[in-house]
Amino acid sequence: MELKDLYTETKERMEKTIHSLQSNLDTIRAGRASAKVLDRIEAEYYGTPTPINQMASIANQDARTLIITPWDRTALTPITKAIQASDLGINPQNDGTCIRLAFPALTEERRKQLSKEVSKEAEQAKIAIRQIRRDSVDKVKKMQKDNEITEDDQKDGEKKVQDIHDDYIKKIEEIAEKKSAELMEI
Repeated sequence: MELKDLYTETKERMEKTIHSLQSNLDTIRAGRASAKVLDRIEAEYYGTPTPINQMASIANQDARTLIITPWDRTALTPITKAIQASDLGINPQNDGTCIRLAFPALTEERRKQLSKEVSKEAEQAKIAIRQIRRDSVDKVKKMQKDNEITEDDQKDGEKKVQDIHDDYIKKIEEIAEKKSAELMEI
């Protein structure tokens, strides 16, 4: 393995961490109705836990209301129960053909709670990025130990890995700040 291959692999792994953080933050609702909040919720459908977006169409009626229309009407009850059992904190209204989810405005206390959740997610992503850096630095050291690269190349390699790490930590902080700001706006 060459150093540039190691850098590419490091960036790819860190990019996956960023993507994972982004998708986790998308499931945290921010006062507006978003179909992504339903991504983690699965309903029991013919004995199998199935994601809601695979058994119904989800549309925004307005900024604070989602309409879930199952393709099979027998799925209305399991979807309703799954939403009630979730940590979403919204009571679904089932009218026999579709389910309405009315998102209430977030209270100040709930906003702060969700902001803390965002911080936790960001910290988990930072830990993952640090672990990737540690793995990459270990590989650089092993390459030098196996005489694949010189000592100067090892130092340059470690610095380059650290620079990549710093860029991704900065990206995580920017993503978390943006999501927290979105949560705090009224």
